[in-house]
Amino acid sequence: MTDLRRWLRLRAAVLALAVAALGGCQTYNMATSMTLPSGHYLEHYPQYIPPTPTYPLPRELLNLQDAALRPTPAGPRPLLPGAPPVPPPLVPPPIP
Repeated sequence: MTDLRRWLRLRAAVLALAVAALGGCQTYNMATSMTLPSGHYLEHYPQYIPPTPTYPLPRELLNLQDAALRPTPAGPRPLLPGAPPVPPPLVPPPIP
């Protein structure tokens, strides 16, 4: 019984060492506060990621600003050209 336990413990220890050796070690860089996978990260060129704009849709923002600068029509417009104008609402104005 003890030989079986000893054999299982030995196999578990070998398996744990193999996983640790194959998994690699991680290094913590204090200057950048990053956990990097290995020392080979210095062999790669840095990537430049440009800053994102404050509003991610510039064309939509331009159209919204153009629409805000246009004068608003005085009354409701007809839906189709040549159609009669839309009548005023039937609800009377509130009495102060």
